[in-house]
Amino acid sequence: MDKKEIFLNYINEGNVTKGDFIAVGAAMLDGEPITGAHVKIPLKTLNRHGLIAGATGTGKTKSLQVLAENLSEKGIPVLLMDIKGDLSGLAQPSPGHPKIDERHEKIGIPFESKSFPIEVLTLSEQNGVRLRATVSEFGPVLLSRILDLPEAQSGIVAVIFKYCDDNKMPLLDLKDFKKILQYATQEGKEEFEADYGRISTASTGAILRKVVEMEQQGADLFFGETSFDVQDLLRIDENGRGYINIIRLTDIQDRPKLFSTFMLSLLAEIYSTFPEQGDSDRPELVLFIDEAHLIFNEASKALLNQIESIVKLIRSKGVGLYFVTQNPNDVPEAVLSQLGLKIQHALRAFTANDRKAIKLAAQNYPDSEYYNTTEVLTSLGIGEALVSALDEKGRPTPLAATMMRAPMSRMDILTDVELSSLLSKSKLVKKYNETIDRDSAYEMLNEKIDKAQEEEAKEKARQEKEALEKAESKQRSRTTSSGRRSTAMNPVVKVLTSATFIRSVFGILTKVMKK
Repeated sequence: MDKKEIFLNYINEGNVTKGDFIAVGAAMLDGEPITGAHVKIPLKTLNRHGLIAGATGTGKTKSLQVLAENLSEKGIPVLLMDIKGDLSGLAQPSPGHPKIDERHEKIGIPFESKSFPIEVLTLSEQNGVRLRATVSEFGPVLLSRILDLPEAQSGIVAVIFKYCDDNKMPLLDLKDFKKILQYATQEGKEEFEADYGRISTASTGAILRKVVEMEQQGADLFFGETSFDVQDLLRIDENGRGYINIIRLTDIQDRPKLFSTFMLSLLAEIYSTFPEQGDSDRPELVLFIDEAHLIFNEASKALLNQIESIVKLIRSKGVGLYFVTQNPNDVPEAVLSQLGLKIQHALRAFTANDRKAIKLAAQNYPDSEYYNTTEVLTSLGIGEALVSALDEKGRPTPLAATMMRAPMSRMDILTDVELSSLLSKSKLVKKYNETIDRDSAYEMLNEKIDKAQEEEAKEKARQEKEALEKAESKQRSRTTSSGRRSTAMNPVVKVLTSATFIRSVFGILTKVMKK
């Protein structure tokens, strides 16, 4: 038995699977693919998460595309976070190419040209199904972690949510949250102090500044209604293929806070709503997070802890997470240790630091008698990768330098006309693209403030009226008293009156006597 036959048996024995699987390519020996030495990923272990890494231009996106296509074919829905904007071509079949035919002949997998059912989603005002969530759905703990708040300020956020719950005030968007923060230390200060304790103006000011920072990254577009139902990510088309949901993120590359906010809220919602799956034979949903370094580089320690917790727990819900980035070192070690599948494309060493990073990356893979991992990492060609997966018993499969199969769909974006046609047929666009701004905390508090001001004005007017009436009553009392005094005779008047009376009497008497 020659070296190739021994290697073929080694790969095939390590890739034995009783259940369904995805074949991603053929293992290579001495730089050449061995026909039939198929590298397989069991569906059973696809909820164990994974990593697709490699330098720019080495084929990471195409590997992502291959996995997404094959998952869809198996009836498993997929969610892709498309940072670079080059994944929408999944909706159209590959035009084919002689080099694709040559590649597939070498690896021993027939090539088929196919399109796949996709749904285009968006966090911004780009064309697509609008993704939104309410502030209430985030909850005080997650919102505090996203805002990177210290413990004291997190306590204030919890009080704000409690007040809104107690008073049946929905917290839907950021203007609701900002309004209640202002109300707590201004118009409603006495009410809050009576029921929930004193709230510091300095603390609410600091929280408001964090909220404004999020708004500047476009979060005001994300928070609100209609809130996206994660069950709509699980749709299957009439042919039994899972929908590939593509989130267009090309316009938020410079807004990592919004990206991480959305991703974490989505994972939290999935974890809280999906039922426990146990040890199922296939995942319910697989998420691919492209340019994963955007999340980890900008995340606070609290946010990283939250991500790590969800990565560890969400597997039980039948959900697989796959991070796509340039270097494995972009992913925190606590997360990297949870990733069962690794597809490592070529890394390039241009500096001493690059060489150190490659040696470190090589340690993430099982040892192999057939490869010097450090050397292979720098010599892989485009569309080639080191692959290490888990078998059905959770054991690492043999490390294989793999010539990856080509995508069945178009390796390019949709034209504007194609995208418009796709969206015009979407049921989710009709469901989610109408903006709803129903009465919530903002409107209710304004109404409450207006009513309080109206009552205050009425009370002030009543008091002024009473004061005026009292003054008028007092004035009338003074006038009446003055009138009585004017009609009473003083001594001088009495004397004069008496003298006049006497003269009148004497005058009458004199006249009588004369007669």
